Amino acid sequence: MNIASLVEVKPNSNIPALNAGDTVKVSIKVVEGDKERTQVFQGVVIGVRHSGAGSSFTVRRVTYGVGVERTFPLYSPRVEKVEIVRRGKTRRAKLYYLRGLSAKASRIKERRLSPQQLEREREEARRLKQEQELEREREKAPKLEQEQEPELD
Repeated sequence: MNIASLVEVKPNSNIPALNAGDTVKVSIKVVEGDKERTQVFQGVVIGVRHSGAGSSFTVRRVTYGVGVERTFPLYSPRVEKVEIVRRGKTRRAKLYYLRGLSAKASRIKERRLSPQQLEREREEARRLKQEQELEREREKAPKLEQEQEPELD
């Protein structure tokens, strides 16, 4: 029996297609006691691991001269959204060599997009935004129905 068939994974629509070298802002839900807040972690994607439900991506940034890496699960509900700040031009899938470089030496060139590629990315962003709006409306509809039912009784 295959475990993947038992566990149905719902993809997070707020995470676009990521590649190594992209600079991203990751918004994470952090629970402190009984309060919940959003924390943003911005850095360079140094690797993406595609393995079904265990898929994850690692983001690295240098803060006050100290390198910090965080690994985020792709299908986690804790990851609110991922915003791509800039696309990086790389020739490797894993950028672990950045660990040994200084902050200035670890800069990555920006990948220039052709007008067709740029239009495709904008179209994908529009489509994702529409899907999110539809999902929010679907979530609100049952709540509105529940609020209206007590008035009828």
